Amino acid sequence: MLRAMLLVALGMALLAPPAAGQAEVRPPSPRLQAELLRVREAVWLAWFKGDRQALGELLPVDLIAINGDSESWEHRGDALQSAETFIAEGGKLLKLEFPTTEFQVYGDVAVLYSRYAVEFELSGKSYTQSGRATEIFRRVKGRWVNAGWHLDRGQAGEG
Repeated sequence: MLRAMLLVALGMALLAPPAAGQAEVRPPSPRLQAELLRVREAVWLAWFKGDRQALGELLPVDLIAINGDSESWEHRGDALQSAETFIAEGGKLLKLEFPTTEFQVYGDVAVLYSRYAVEFELSGKSYTQSGRATEIFRRVKGRWVNAGWHLDRGQAGEG
């Protein structure tokens, strides 16, 4: 009897509509997916180019970033500075790929879960790096900005 009651309760819970105020996950349209992918790529390319102006438009002041090789979290100023340092040390992007990306959209917030792979040159040496990325985008005044990310990395290697 108890088992039957538990099964009925579980079935009702699974069929119940979301609670009031709870955002529903909706699959993003192909157009929205393309827009988010374009913005994500623009952020990464701007960082690898040291493009402070583009990053200033794409990264909000409340950015929080967690990078797999750092003990501390980064904020907007740190991300801008690290991009400039990369270029100052002779950094050059050779390849950028996102072989897999999944999306979750909650109104004006989108979360992208990806695998990434980059090849770059730094101080005359070639490096490869790959891992997983979780990136949070927020729509502000009709434009998507990258409000935060968490990267975990495979081991960087010299090429």
